[in-house]
Amino acid sequence: MPRSVTHVTFLPILIRYSGIFIRGRGQFPNELLASSINTTFWSVQPSSQLGSEQSHHKYTLEQPHITAEMGSVQADADKPHAVCVPFPAQGHVTPMLKLAKILHCRGFHVTFVNSEFNHRRLLRSQGAGALDGLEGFRFATIPEGLPPSDVDATQDVPSLCRSTKDTCLPHFRSLLADLNASADSPPVTCVVADNVMSFTLDAARDIGVPCALFWTASACGYMGYRHYRTLIDKGFFPLKDAEQLRNGYLDTPVDWATGMSSHMRLNDFPSFIFSTDPEEYMAHFALHVTERAAEADALILNTMDELEPAALEAMRDMLPPTTPIHAIGPLAFLAEEIVPQGGPLDALGSSLWKEDASFFDWLDGKKPRSVVYVNYGSITVMSNEELLEFAWGLSSSGQDFLWVIRPDLIKGDEAVLPQEFLESIEGRGVMATWCPQEAVLRHEAVGVFLTHCGWNSTTESLCGGVPMLCWPFFAEQQTNSRYGCVEWGVAMEIGQDVRREAVEAKIREAMGGEKGEEIRRRAVEWKETGVRATRPGGRAVASLDKLVANVLLSGAKTRC
Repeated sequence: MPRSVTHVTFLPILIRYSGIFIRGRGQFPNELLASSINTTFWSVQPSSQLGSEQSHHKYTLEQPHITAEMGSVQADADKPHAVCVPFPAQGHVTPMLKLAKILHCRGFHVTFVNSEFNHRRLLRSQGAGALDGLEGFRFATIPEGLPPSDVDATQDVPSLCRSTKDTCLPHFRSLLADLNASADSPPVTCVVADNVMSFTLDAARDIGVPCALFWTASACGYMGYRHYRTLIDKGFFPLKDAEQLRNGYLDTPVDWATGMSSHMRLNDFPSFIFSTDPEEYMAHFALHVTERAAEADALILNTMDELEPAALEAMRDMLPPTTPIHAIGPLAFLAEEIVPQGGPLDALGSSLWKEDASFFDWLDGKKPRSVVYVNYGSITVMSNEELLEFAWGLSSSGQDFLWVIRPDLIKGDEAVLPQEFLESIEGRGVMATWCPQEAVLRHEAVGVFLTHCGWNSTTESLCGGVPMLCWPFFAEQQTNSRYGCVEWGVAMEIGQDVRREAVEAKIREAMGGEKGEEIRRRAVEWKETGVRATRPGGRAVASLDKLVANVLLSGAKTRC
């Protein structure tokens, strides 16, 4: 029996299958909204007997479950049940939602677990009904452990890593217990969690189900973190003093790192290790979560064996046979093959900011490969001086451009661009606060992507066949940038100390020079490789099949 049941009258749930999200409207009782429930489920199933817009329908509201009296929950009572847990940052939520949709199409009941902070942001960005869920695909929340906030910006990453590691486990255990006690969903049979949320391993072990970890970054990035321990042993960490950040020390060649490019420099390793503090939290946290991957029942990566063969081979040698590695990328292509396009599942969005799509008419009017697309991702911040260097470099290049400038891009301030710059780009420069990036990178007008080299941006650029100009900010973005330039042949570096002259020169070379032609050709080749990997019979599809059959369904078999 439900612990608390309240009958309420709802206005009809309006479902739009062709739009960006599924939209619902109704009235929740004040006592639920005012309650401090740590675990909240958001799934409203409409009656199949909906009448006119003026008619009313009765639903049963359960705490913490929200379900329809006339729903068809029993229809998937025997399905395997995957609980998907992303790290609560944009670059982690997006690939996890793609994977969750794929699993749903492979027959899984899915519970997708957002942080409470991101739940509120998604409601603002996607619409009030965006998290109502679908039949067999539900959303839940757990607290992320940080002070309450409604700011529309990415939370501080080190604080978020510390709080999820230290506080989320009991809440996640409670969520799993509630799911298993619920008559509204099948028992949990597996957990698919972000590798950064490694506490999920303990909770899954408690209830005897397999836990697959999803490393949402690159394989070379993973190896970069795993080499931290060797870098510590060799005396590279901590830095002796801050001068080593500026005097060329970080250009030291590192050609001994197993599974990594022979062209690596110290500066190309993930950035958390470049600290004078031996207790630097993020360096030790990165080691903690990457080493815990050995406890998982599988490790999933959004990459291709063809793209990162040495790193994947080194990972397979490093991890025990009980942790098989499944490279199922590019996820963007795989999801398009498996998830019905234009349907309600495809329409579930993951963007934490409202997306501006008003510029597509402008893009449609541009010649093929004539536009520079600029986006620094969801976390990068810079000074206004750096912003101005990019601005004048873009202006002087003479190229048309689309520039995404997040509201929180400038450290502690708002982005300020001078009037003379705006006048200089009139008619050929468009700016947006956020955008549907995959669609932009697939547009034929886009000729090059000036990027921070986050892994989602890197793979989306490859899926679009678009070469890159690299300005990495932190974490393993430096590693991705190096690989893009010297291993994959699809990118050029801007230089960390950004100067307008360098920005202008690199844009001109990428858009019209000999080097630009070469990196464009290589980007198109990688796009074709990704298409082959994700078509029926491709390596990514085969790897997904093995993941599902050998790992994710093993928990369902033990419960039969």
